[in-house]
Amino acid sequence: MNASEKTAITALGKFRLIDRLAEIVELKQPSTVKGIGDDAAVIRYENAETVVSAELFLEGVHFDLTYTPLKHLGYKLVTAGVSDIYAMNATPRQILLSIGLSKRFFVEDVEELYAGVKIACERYGLELAGGDTTTSLTGLALHITAIGEAPKEKLTYRSGGKKTDLLCLTGDLGAAYMGLQLLEREKRVFDGNPQKQPQLEGFDYILQRHLKPEARKDIIAALAQQHIVPTSMIDVSNGLASDALHLCRQSKCGVRIYLERLPISSETFRFADEIHIDAVTAALHGGDDYELLFTVPVSLYDTICKELPDVDVIGHLCDASEGAYLLTPDNQAVALTAQGWKAD
Repeated sequence: MNASEKTAITALGKFRLIDRLAEIVELKQPSTVKGIGDDAAVIRYENAETVVSAELFLEGVHFDLTYTPLKHLGYKLVTAGVSDIYAMNATPRQILLSIGLSKRFFVEDVEELYAGVKIACERYGLELAGGDTTTSLTGLALHITAIGEAPKEKLTYRSGGKKTDLLCLTGDLGAAYMGLQLLEREKRVFDGNPQKQPQLEGFDYILQRHLKPEARKDIIAALAQQHIVPTSMIDVSNGLASDALHLCRQSKCGVRIYLERLPISSETFRFADEIHIDAVTAALHGGDDYELLFTVPVSLYDTICKELPDVDVIGHLCDASEGAYLLTPDNQAVALTAQGWKAD
């Protein structure tokens, strides 16, 4: 749709825009007493702890609209929000979404963003219960608050790990970072020659991992089915090294991670080799994987290996005095350092 065919946001105004977006939302959760349309959402949980998390996405910092479709961005925003809830071993129920819009966006653009949000809400069983809309002078700004619940005895914190606990990881690492590198490469090519078509063939997996990641709802369900409550857990969004160190710091433990046990996809290795980047470095520091890193007692080793096929045991916790290290196949110990997120 050309810009001339789109509806200027000023033609509707803030409240008519909210009304239009509210038409996308259908309330289904019994815990949602009041959704969009009042000064605040009303949510009621009985016999459960409330879990709340927030994520901020800023254009030019967390995403680039040159190659990020708005629908994918809406989906990824929800994924980032609910991943934190799953990392508490809780169930997400509602989200609040606030957006800051500059003058270059139209009503149809916002609806496209919300279409992705709606798909993600259906995927994770969520409701969009409210939020805010305002003007931005610096591009698109997005803020999501995710709200969930869990029985008190099922909640998992970063602080519960014990020395000798197994360190477990879902999925694979580094693919999201490789997808970003591929898109950035093709953006540079486009900037130099707008007529040249992007070369993306053969890399569907790493592109999907960056543009439309999934939160690990399936793992939380599988753990519950096996009656496993992790001793500690964190979602891997800032890189394995950084998030493992967060978990160790909160649990007052050290850690040993085995290099040969790190799950890295063949596509990640292939593209890393093509652009001369170390795939292991991408796995340790790339971020945006939205996998779960958790610990369980060593007695559960057989259960984890047999009953959770998309989970790898990559190491174990140890006494804090032993530090945090990555062990290579030739038994060299490399100190873990946090390089995933840096403030400018």
